[in-house]
Amino acid sequence: MSTPATGTTGRQHVLAEGVRSTKLLLGRFLTGFNDVNHIRQTPDLPNHVAWNLGHLALTMHRVAAMLDGGTIPAKDFVSGDGFKGSRDTGMMDSEAVAFGSKPEDRHDRYPKLDRCTETYNSACERLALAITNSPDAKLDETARWGNGELPIHQLIIRMVFHNGFHTGQISDLRRALGFKMIMG
Repeated sequence: MSTPATGTTGRQHVLAEGVRSTKLLLGRFLTGFNDVNHIRQTPDLPNHVAWNLGHLALTMHRVAAMLDGGTIPAKDFVSGDGFKGSRDTGMMDSEAVAFGSKPEDRHDRYPKLDRCTETYNSACERLALAITNSPDAKLDETARWGNGELPIHQLIIRMVFHNGFHTGQISDLRRALGFKMIMG
């Protein structure tokens, strides 16, 4: 665990480390996936690995933007019609991984696994840094999310849960594909 930056409170540190911890936790469940099967789904499960990683990254970038005033990084995402992300460019189409989108098992629509993982990890770091650099008053501001509003510090906790929820989907997918257990 890293030490808090100068001028931050314990709350910023705990929230930032919570987000950072999801990199390692989710990363453990990527063992066995590769550039072929990272876009594989099973009929009874909702999402594949590439979609999960892109969806989580996009969601964390949206929360980070509330804190740091930035945008969704153009190096990772293109905003299109769900079909502009590609293996060749290494970019995700934000519409292809947004809430309510439908994952496809097409290699041409999603980056390779390493690039998907890099996109997810950089979103974790950006959000953690934005938290660390935010004053308490900013974390206490209310933000619109989904059908409601909540304080940004609660939204950050929701991001940690969200990352864990989708890690569970990856865990279920591992089981369905016959991969070895990671834990247990």
